[in-house]
Amino acid sequence: MRTTLGGGYWRLWTSAALSNLADGILKFALPLLAIGYTRSPALVAGLTLAFTLPWLVFALPAGAIADRRDRRSLMLLANTVRATLLAGLLAAVLLDAGSLWLLYVAALGAGIAETCYDTASQAIVPQLVGRDQLPRANGRLYAAETTALELAGPPAAGLLVATAAALSLATPIALWAVAIAVLLLVRGSFKVAAPDRRPVLRAEIAEGLRFVWHTGLLRTFTVMTGVFNFASSATQAVLVLYAVGPASAMGLSESEYGWLLSLVAAGCLAGSFFAEPAERLLGTARTIGITFFLGAASLGVPAVTTDPAIIGIAFFAGGVGLIVSNVTTVSLRQRITPDRLLGRINSSHRLVAYGTKPLGALAGGVLAQFFGLPAVFAAMSLLAMSAVFGVRKIKGNLLHDTQAARDPNLVTET
Repeated sequence: MRTTLGGGYWRLWTSAALSNLADGILKFALPLLAIGYTRSPALVAGLTLAFTLPWLVFALPAGAIADRRDRRSLMLLANTVRATLLAGLLAAVLLDAGSLWLLYVAALGAGIAETCYDTASQAIVPQLVGRDQLPRANGRLYAAETTALELAGPPAAGLLVATAAALSLATPIALWAVAIAVLLLVRGSFKVAAPDRRPVLRAEIAEGLRFVWHTGLLRTFTVMTGVFNFASSATQAVLVLYAVGPASAMGLSESEYGWLLSLVAAGCLAGSFFAEPAERLLGTARTIGITFFLGAASLGVPAVTTDPAIIGIAFFAGGVGLIVSNVTTVSLRQRITPDRLLGRINSSHRLVAYGTKPLGALAGGVLAQFFGLPAVFAAMSLLAMSAVFGVRKIKGNLLHDTQAARDPNLVTET
């Protein structure tokens, strides 16, 4: 009989779902609002950069802060900052004093707060549930995140902006306020034990990076994820050219293209419930290998067919594979990492995972320019598949690193 995840976890889950819905609305609403101030594609696209840039420049400090402070308090502070920033922007819009640059300030500030919130929320999970419950707990959190960010957020943002610009800003504020109230109901202290004299922040960041590098499983996961995200970002950057318009290969309308992309999110949502039984049935390494390969193979399907139905099925299957591999690797990462390092390990991993995305998008555009769109899908699928060879290293390191996790002297050795 399975043990329950507990009331504390479900309150965290509820708060995270509300926060992610607020994120999903804001990330799609701000570019829509920006059109009212400028028609420059570069300036509108810059808002996305403002949201994501903090993961490149602030991820490592955010991880160290999450290991120094009470993680629930850090999450509460992050949501308070986001709600306050947006309240200021809302006041400016209502007073007819809004501007494109205020949108940039809100996007950048929300992005910085997001790095702290997301890093702390992933690190706090092992403090709420048992290590054997991590696949189920992470799977449910991924389900909430996918539904809020990718399925509910975009259409809700469009509807709210169409109704009233102010409403698209007021709604995330209200969602973050409720998320704060729910998170306050999660009882307990979530500050990990630390030495009386802490080293400087830079030294703590360096300790986290060394731990990732010297722990075979973590190093392999990070490299595999970085390679896959580079490849998937390259294909995503040019997919719209391949799919939308009468002159494109697929000939889809804008709305049909939106449905096609939603199949990836739907696959992710479905896969979030398969991770725990898949790992139990197939084993950790085999689950990661099969699902990672499934996600990699889906990237190359547009290179061999223009049939929207076949590509849609492949995207759905790729979404399933992507989320199952993510849940499995995150859960294993949490199991073998000491609580005092979880924030820094999460942020170190995400620095590579998120930092490769803009590089991949650039590479996709260059490859398409010189070799054509199908070549991008084929080459990047093969590149992502090559990362599956990392599963051999997972098998080799799995026993050693999980045993080391039970011995603090081995875990902290660098």
